[in-house]
Amino acid sequence: MTPEYQPPAGTSWQVRIIQVFVVVVVIILVFVGLTTVAQRLASGISNESTATVAIVVGNEIEFEVESGSTASVIGSELVTAGVIADAGDFQSAVRTRGVADQLKAGIYTLVTGSELDELIDILVAGPDPTDVYTVTVIEGLTIDDVLVSLAEQTPYTTGQLKAPLVNGTVDSPYLPEEAPEGSDDLVRWEGLLAPDTYEFRTDAPPAEILARMADTLAQRVSGQDWSVLEELGLDPYDGLVVASLIEREAKLDEERPIIASVITNRLESGIALQIDATIIYALGVNPGEVTTADLEVDSLYNTYLYPGLPPTPIGGVRLASIEAAAAPAETDFFYYVLISTDGTHGFSRTLEEHNQKKAEAKDAGVLTP
Repeated sequence: MTPEYQPPAGTSWQVRIIQVFVVVVVIILVFVGLTTVAQRLASGISNESTATVAIVVGNEIEFEVESGSTASVIGSELVTAGVIADAGDFQSAVRTRGVADQLKAGIYTLVTGSELDELIDILVAGPDPTDVYTVTVIEGLTIDDVLVSLAEQTPYTTGQLKAPLVNGTVDSPYLPEEAPEGSDDLVRWEGLLAPDTYEFRTDAPPAEILARMADTLAQRVSGQDWSVLEELGLDPYDGLVVASLIEREAKLDEERPIIASVITNRLESGIALQIDATIIYALGVNPGEVTTADLEVDSLYNTYLYPGLPPTPIGGVRLASIEAAAAPAETDFFYYVLISTDGTHGFSRTLEEHNQKKAEAKDAGVLTP
């Protein structure tokens, strides 16, 4: 039998040192390897995010810069559209020229492969006015009046504008499934087209115009926190109805949240809203002054006869009214009345206070005796 090998005496500590050294070296090599891999991966990701793309030079395309778009967003969209090859180069050129805040929203006809300086000049100058036109729709209009206004400002008739709304071509996340009983199907669109100033191509079809307005309104509504109204059992569409009442009642922006508070206070207490603007909507015509006989009109929009909110908004609303509906002021007011020709209202907690303010407004000639 061959004798078992025995290491020389006194060398065990040297073996341990070598073992430790080997482990340390392995750890260092692993760390260096992982670092190198990470750097390569990071480099690959960075290169991918700034990589140029192949483009076809010389093609005309339609390109839209939406309001509020940053140079970074515009650069990325130009790459996606195939106009330029590198978004980073576009941003650098814009930054070098100091025109980041001068790039104008609108619809452009651009040529793929354009020089950056030429492209930036176009975006600073703004869209060609011969290719686009401006449409302005004011607040407070009913859906019928919105279509009349659009017909006066576009190449289309009210019938051509109505069709995409009632045949389902244009949609909205807030569109009711059915119109109120006895109402035309178009009433479902009441309040769902945002009043504003828009820019459209000269050949934009009715559906495109209406979809833009519907999308703008939907974005404004969905951008609010409706938790206050949700505590009252109301949803964002109800909030839009409240906003339409505020729109018709408020003349001063600072009063919109206060009028909103009167509406929500009355809803929470189960008190009829008794808002004259809903009577005018129910009548279909503004009589100039709501009479006692008008208060008897049999309509779901008559907030003197029917409790709660009317079934739809009663007109188009501005963003300030939507914001006020979502965030009513915290008050204990239940009444308001016009007390000045500048649009100022007097707010009251009790009917007695309200009647006193009303009498004073009549004496001042603000209200008809």
